[in-house]
Amino acid sequence: MGEPLTIVSANKSFGGWHKRYRHHSTTLGCEMVFAVFLPPQAGPDSPVPVLYWLSGLTCTDENFMQKAGAMRLAAELGIAIVAPDTSPRGPDVPGDPDGSWDFGLGAGFYVNATQDPWARHYRMYDYVVTELPALIERSFPVSDRRSVSGHSMGGHGALVCALRNPGRYRSVSAFAPIANPTDCPWGEKAFSRYLGPDRRGWAEWDASLLLAEAAERLPLLVDQGDKDGFLDSQLKPEALRQAAAAAGHPLTLRMQPGYDHSYFFIASFIDDHLRHHAAALLAG
Repeated sequence: MGEPLTIVSANKSFGGWHKRYRHHSTTLGCEMVFAVFLPPQAGPDSPVPVLYWLSGLTCTDENFMQKAGAMRLAAELGIAIVAPDTSPRGPDVPGDPDGSWDFGLGAGFYVNATQDPWARHYRMYDYVVTELPALIERSFPVSDRRSVSGHSMGGHGALVCALRNPGRYRSVSAFAPIANPTDCPWGEKAFSRYLGPDRRGWAEWDASLLLAEAAERLPLLVDQGDKDGFLDSQLKPEALRQAAAAAGHPLTLRMQPGYDHSYFFIASFIDDHLRHHAAALLAG
């Protein structure tokens, strides 16, 4: 049955419940916290589908749940939302030896690390794709209808999780994803440490490279603010656009005038993404 859940907090919201839980992750070898929003429709005889939200650098489960404004429409649609943390944490989990914010704690990058000392704990890909959904589906009144979305580093994670796992998700979307991490400073720093210096092994964690051989053609919805300070140096949505065009992969990439990288941007367009996922999660 796995490790027990310990409730951290509970708040009623739009007729449903937002709750935070702590559990021991066998995949990551540490304690983890995640948040779940259960809409009012969820019950033992009425399991609801789930949108998994992956957050970005320095974030936790709390950023999306508190700032995105997603619960009102999720409650109306009857969709649960699960927000994991962004990396393993704890006294035994190594962070960045230089103390920087864009690697280590809060910056797991949703990969499975292969290099020491990271390989023991930094397996966020396995955690969000396999361990956490299994825990959610046996612990809450939800179905195995899953979708995935995320922001920045989490947008990268959402795209990679969907592209690498045909049939596992009904839909995918992203806000300002790190679209080509093998060719940007954030990605190069993380991948060289987590995965080692051989860049050939990085390709399986880069959405723009995965598109060429994607076995499933889930339509990609991506929103990007054109005033995002990380747009040209880190995010590189044009690489994703070009890769999708070359592969014939359906992509809706919306450049939103005047918007930055913040949760003000996410809150402005989250309803569009929820409806995008609802069309797939609630169909037939």
